[in-house]
Amino acid sequence: MTIFAYCRVSTTDQNTAMQKDALLKAYPNAVVREEKKSGTTTQNRDVLSLLLDMIGNEDKLVVWKLDRLARNLNDLTNIVATIESKGASLEILDQRIDTATASGKAFLQMLGVFAEFETNLRKERQLAGIAKAKLERPEAYQGKKPTTDGIRIKELLAQGLKPTEVAKKLGIGRATVYRYR
Repeated sequence: MTIFAYCRVSTTDQNTAMQKDALLKAYPNAVVREEKKSGTTTQNRDVLSLLLDMIGNEDKLVVWKLDRLARNLNDLTNIVATIESKGASLEILDQRIDTATASGKAFLQMLGVFAEFETNLRKERQLAGIAKAKLERPEAYQGKKPTTDGIRIKELLAQGLKPTEVAKKLGIGRATVYRYR
């Protein structure tokens, strides 16, 4: 039986030290793998994918907290299904959840629902904050000011210059010229 410990943080300025310490305290001989990727989806989480490929019969994947593994119920359900299909189990250390037991499976599913709910609430608060800021400071949300004179582009095109020539003359990309064409 192999114990795989998975540590994840979202940004490069964060570190996994606290997670790693807790996991190694519980399982000193665990194979620890770390990654710095967003937890909102399992896409592009190469270390997690590798662990799910490697895990085998009677192995265990251990994470410090549920949100280090998944932030939505669908991803969590898929991860657990993959682990269980290989005869392995999942343990969430801080909540003492182990999918090797029936109560652990049930509790994990409930926590997964709440984790997704929390993520959705966070998104709603963020959108509300953005809407409020747009009302209070609309000038801050008007987008970038044009850096190209569309009239000048049209004049040069009307003179018979080709888009590539206009782009070179004005020091802009051809795609910009085509937008004003």
